[in-house]
Amino acid sequence: MTRDDNRPTAREGAEAAREKFSKESFLRHLFAGRLRPDLIAPSVATHPVRPEVGEFLAKLERFLAEEVDPMTIDEVGEYPDAVVDGLAELGAFGMKIPTEYGGLGLHYSEYVQAMKLVGSHDANITALLSAHQAIGVPQPVMRFGTEDQKQRYLPACAHGAISAFALTEPDVGSDPAKVGTTATPIEGGAAYRIDGEKLWCTNGTIAENIVVMARDTELDRISAFIVPTDAEGFEVTHRCRFMGLSALANAALRFDGVRVPAEDLLGEPGEGLKIALTTLNTGRLSLPAATTGAVKRCLEICRKWSGAREQWDAPIGEHEAIAAKLTRMAATAFVMEAVADAVGVMADDESLDIRMEAAAAKEWNTVRAWESIDEALQIRGGRGYETARSLEQRGEAAIGIERMLRDARVNTIFEGSSEIMHLFLAREAVDEHLSVAGPFADAKATNADRMRHLPKAAAFYAKWYPSQWIGAATAGFRHGAYGAVAKELRYLDRAAHRLARRMFHGMLRFGPGLEKRQRFLFRAVDVGVEIFASTCGLLRAQHLVDEGRDDAEGALALATAYFAMSRRAIEAALAGMVDNEDAREYALGQSVLAGDHTWLERGIVPLGLDPEALEPEEVESPRLAS
Repeated sequence: MTRDDNRPTAREGAEAAREKFSKESFLRHLFAGRLRPDLIAPSVATHPVRPEVGEFLAKLERFLAEEVDPMTIDEVGEYPDAVVDGLAELGAFGMKIPTEYGGLGLHYSEYVQAMKLVGSHDANITALLSAHQAIGVPQPVMRFGTEDQKQRYLPACAHGAISAFALTEPDVGSDPAKVGTTATPIEGGAAYRIDGEKLWCTNGTIAENIVVMARDTELDRISAFIVPTDAEGFEVTHRCRFMGLSALANAALRFDGVRVPAEDLLGEPGEGLKIALTTLNTGRLSLPAATTGAVKRCLEICRKWSGAREQWDAPIGEHEAIAAKLTRMAATAFVMEAVADAVGVMADDESLDIRMEAAAAKEWNTVRAWESIDEALQIRGGRGYETARSLEQRGEAAIGIERMLRDARVNTIFEGSSEIMHLFLAREAVDEHLSVAGPFADAKATNADRMRHLPKAAAFYAKWYPSQWIGAATAGFRHGAYGAVAKELRYLDRAAHRLARRMFHGMLRFGPGLEKRQRFLFRAVDVGVEIFASTCGLLRAQHLVDEGRDDAEGALALATAYFAMSRRAIEAALAGMVDNEDAREYALGQSVLAGDHTWLERGIVPLGLDPEALEPEEVESPRLAS
């Protein structure tokens, strides 16, 4: 298949599918130079657990501890039937499905607590449950499905009918404009014929139903369909295996003339990209929670090990180098939990738009988890690198840090890579500017368009830009209501104003070319996400102080310790937005790409492949080819 030149680009397609902001968003305000801790403070408060939810969490914890053996699952590379059946019996496949459809009806904030438990024990089970209900059939059906679809699919999903989500294709990663799988209306519109291939579909080998994104051949827009895996023409062509998550039921799929009745179209025709993006917004809440659980587990392991293991006549935890690692891990775990809990509560608040916060939590928590687990391996030394089974066979505790590291690596890629999260957040970060600047940020706009728009833009920035200087200067008089963390919030407030000014300067400097200045935008996003995470941690600590909790003093120490680390990162990123080597490094990178430095590759065993052999082939299904 060849791409139609009139087909929208990835950016144009995403723009058409994205919803305008009509609700409050902490990060949207932040990137415009407004720190609004009041939008987060209610989300870090302590919320009582409903009795039925507390009972489920207790059962889930007991089941994981007694019935789920991560070491064996990793070695065998499959989900044991007894584990899958046990999870179904607990209701774990229907955690967020409403009770009227047979689910447990957990709130998002309660789901986060469950996924922290699962993430602390086994990443393979985390992936199974998350792919099913965070992005599989339940979530889009609850949001976009008809009542008939809800009645037909949700009860089965709640009781263990595993589902999946299929968007990625062999030659299509994060560019939805290139989706080649097609949906052709047949039988006078009573059904569709699905043709094409999908790749890396988690749960694809065991799913009963899959949400499939395909291009409607009449509309030339993506639509979403619920496709049963027992349909004629559906085939799992390959079970994919990975560096970690050895039991992951991940598949390459083929659809060869699969008939799907029109009543299994999700939403309206052509709404598939919108459905995918909306589903992922809340679907991303699983990973921040699960990675929090994993880091808390690492903290427990490292604390105990650092107190027991002696070097040079003292526990290794008493040596400054290890103590610093423990401090960073504990402070990071505290803030990760504050972030995960906050976005869970925010997702339950219908007055908030959390698309940016969910992406930020996913990006920030998964990267911090990778760093923390890597540090845990370093603290454990050779025992961290040794497999749990080998440790057990030698008579030591079977602690699988190396398995955790392998399993954690994909989290910065799953459900939108860190780079895609940065691009997504960067686009939303400049949304207010785009609405004002209009043609000045559009490379396709004419000079006449820009001149017509100039008075509006000039009027806005004549007021907005001075406010960023005034706001920074007066930040010292704000946030007194937050007591012990007011000083830190004032710094973050000033940093938000500095960030807004730097972004504005970047728009003036680069104009319509700003969207291609990814390193500039990524630094801006890094600053915003650090402010978000640090604010969550500080407000959580202050809430515990206000409650008079026994752990308030420790929480405050951890939150302010992380703030000090975050402040250094913020300063470095802000400085890098002005003073950097981006242009030189880009030019040199292009030189490497052009083959100007192949002399560096001498003296190695060559790969023996032409560059073209590394590219995925563009696949056409037999039906399309005919």
